[in-house]
Amino acid sequence: MRSLTRFVPRAHSISWWMLLVTTGAVLITSIDRAILPTVLPALLTDFHLDATQGGILVSLSFIGSTIGGVILGIFGDAMGGGPRRAWAWLVTVMIVILSSVATAWTRSMTLFKILRVTMGIGTGGLEPINVAMISEWWPKEHRGFAVGTHHTGFPIGQFLGPLMIAGIVAFATWRETFLVLPLLALPVVILQIVLARWQHLDSVNAWINDKGMTPSLTRDDKPSPYLKNPFPILMHAMRSDRNVLLAVITNFLFLWTEAAVTGFLTLQLTREIHISLAQAATISGASGITGWMGQIFWGTVSDHRGRKFSLNFLAIGSAVSIFLMGYISSVSMAWLLLMGWGLFRNSPYPVLYAAVIDIVPKSAASGLGLMVGIGLGLSGVIAAPVAGWLIDHMGFGAHYTLLALLSLAALVPIALMHESATDKGDCLQ
Repeated sequence: MRSLTRFVPRAHSISWWMLLVTTGAVLITSIDRAILPTVLPALLTDFHLDATQGGILVSLSFIGSTIGGVILGIFGDAMGGGPRRAWAWLVTVMIVILSSVATAWTRSMTLFKILRVTMGIGTGGLEPINVAMISEWWPKEHRGFAVGTHHTGFPIGQFLGPLMIAGIVAFATWRETFLVLPLLALPVVILQIVLARWQHLDSVNAWINDKGMTPSLTRDDKPSPYLKNPFPILMHAMRSDRNVLLAVITNFLFLWTEAAVTGFLTLQLTREIHISLAQAATISGASGITGWMGQIFWGTVSDHRGRKFSLNFLAIGSAVSIFLMGYISSVSMAWLLLMGWGLFRNSPYPVLYAAVIDIVPKSAASGLGLMVGIGLGLSGVIAAPVAGWLIDHMGFGAHYTLLALLSLAALVPIALMHESATDKGDCLQ
């Protein structure tokens, strides 16, 4: 019984509220990343582009994410931990909002491409800063659960986002979909700033200590009123432990497969099973129905059985589910296979993020910025053009076979990692 109760997460009420609000922040990030792939067929028609050109267009967002993930991730640490991360996150949100509104109005392909990069810079910084923030408001012993639950905003957004987009394109054009983000982002920013106060964190830490657990950030870590020098922070994240580099490589492989799938999923559904864009957009979000289950489950398991234990299962499950997606031939099969993929799609990331935070808690946003910038950015730059070329010349079967092999390739860096979970094995005692 004791071993089972250790899986039940415990935290202060403020920690739970912060988890809810930061999950909303991830939801915004998820919807943002869903917009362009979802409306891609309409955009290709509007600008008279083929799939390869569309892939290059998608890759521009990831070029921006490479820049934003690294630079804004370092900025998030230079600002300091605790409440200051909420203000750092506000900067990234404003970049996304301004770029999104401008995208909705532009008629120039050149300006559209520039805005893709700019918006990517903002979205690249959203994730590492927010993940680092939620990790500071939970005990270390339940970090995997907190980050995993926090990341359920991704599958929820992957389901609700396409639904919202489908509703918009049914009555308007793809341009209006970019106006959704400002309406969603501002309330979340305000709530984060209200919750993220030092007196609230003191109350959280007092509760954590009283329960015999370990705080992730204390008053001793309170930042100076000035920005820190960002370069030592970045060097610490890069040199402190081999897990950081291995996590970046693993993250890159998983994100390559995800970017390649989502970038052309609606195109596959409209071409292969001959359905409307609105219907394809709705089905493309099916993975979000099951995605939150996998994230909470594998994040919690990683707290007790180890990060590597969870990641090995996720690599194999991703490979199998992605390979089967090459055989989609009907609406019902699309729903079934995409929901199956949802159990693995987003789950590796919170486990990898928790592994990095275990190692470099004081430069967490920099370490996560490297993962998001290099993993998300570089994978997107490579994945979309390669996927577009494969689809144009060899079809969707070859496309999904390559992605399944890349998922299996992640087993190599996972094997080279050392275990970082603080509570590994406790569930067996």
